Amino acid sequence: MAIMKSTGRKTVKGTKVSAPLSAKAKSVSKTATAIPPTHEQIAKRAYELYLERGSVEGHHEEDWLLAEAELSSGK
Repeated sequence: MAIMKSTGRKTVKGTKVSAPLSAKAKSVSKTATAIPPTHEQIAKRAYELYLERGSVEGHHEEDWLLAEAELSSGK
């Protein structure tokens, strides 16, 4: 029967060392690709921006691009 020792954040089993589960999960999430926002999500946020401005016409492209940028950056 192998004896495992806990050494702080790592588990040691014989000569093998295992990183903590949270460290493994972080490395996976860094390589994951971000999913771009959907058309519906962008349209909803652009409409919210339109309403926040007081429903002033003529800024639909600006609202769309700002909404797309916000949602893509995760804000």
